Amino acid sequence: MNHPYIVSAAIQLVPILPGNRHPYQWIDEVIEIIKAEGFRCVVGPFSTSFDADYKSVMNLIDKINQYLLSGSCPEWLLNVQIQVRSGADITSSEKTDKHQ
Repeated sequence: MNHPYIVSAAIQLVPILPGNRHPYQWIDEVIEIIKAEGFRCVVGPFSTSFDADYKSVMNLIDKINQYLLSGSCPEWLLNVQIQVRSGADITSSEKTDKHQ
């Protein structure tokens, strides 16, 4: 999809079989991948939210899955939510600032 605007996204990693590691270790490492991509993110108890262009979000999802695969995470769920606005940006702050 060729969508040039900013989308609002949230990612939740659920390690099903974390191997010899605590599940939080995998989650912490995925959060570091998100930060390393330069996205300003908000880490919550169930997911990490950030804003980026659509293509960057899709590339990040691929990068996370490749990392988990190469890191020998035996099995995982990656839950992704993306809010897209057809002709303009949509940001997390637009949805949450009124509650701060």
